[in-house]
Amino acid sequence: MSDNTFVWAPPPVPSLPVRRLAARLPVNRLFFVGRNYHAHAVEMGRPVDKAAERPFYFTKSPATLVESGAIVAYPPGTQNYQYEMELVVAIGAPGFRVDEADAHRLVYGYACGLDMTRRDLQLAARDKGRPWDLGKDVEQSSVVSEIVPMPGVVLDQGALALGVNGQPRQQSDLNKLIWNIRELIADLSGFYHLQPGDLIFTGTPEGVGPVVAGDRLDGHIEGVGEIRLHIGAAE
Repeated sequence: MSDNTFVWAPPPVPSLPVRRLAARLPVNRLFFVGRNYHAHAVEMGRPVDKAAERPFYFTKSPATLVESGAIVAYPPGTQNYQYEMELVVAIGAPGFRVDEADAHRLVYGYACGLDMTRRDLQLAARDKGRPWDLGKDVEQSSVVSEIVPMPGVVLDQGALALGVNGQPRQQSDLNKLIWNIRELIADLSGFYHLQPGDLIFTGTPEGVGPVVAGDRLDGHIEGVGEIRLHIGAAE
């Protein structure tokens, strides 16, 4: 038993449900891949040349984690709150400087994810060369469905779609990722000692757009599952 005492009770460990298991997956870190679909990169005004670039990442606090099906408040400080539907990779084994050929050994499973973004704040910061934190590291903005265990499986295709209030908004396929799952794990593990419970949001396709209070988001990824989110009133 630990002898540690604290000034106040520490927050609970962030976690997610796991399909067909009573035990939950403890979440460690949240990594996000920027501009990993060509059409979305063009949509954001920053085309990607894979031959001359490598992936780039940003992080969010695990405190931003929300389970699928939640009602989240429209956040303060923005007039342009947007959705980004993504495949999420759950890391299940430690790895550092992993070769692409061995990347599958780190995969525990997958989930559907939403990277909710204060787009106006993100773009204002981007255009001034400032960090994106106020635009991206938003409370209740990392939405994840249940984890589907697929140890050692590398997904390289599968339809991805998101609708808002029943109207299609995003439609693509995992085979359109600029950097695939193996490449992302290998690259990211060159900068971090990846650990069980790390989640990698692999990027969003084109079709991102704003939501308002009262909107309902429904998405799915073939072979992985579904995700839902309701946007509540501003606090």
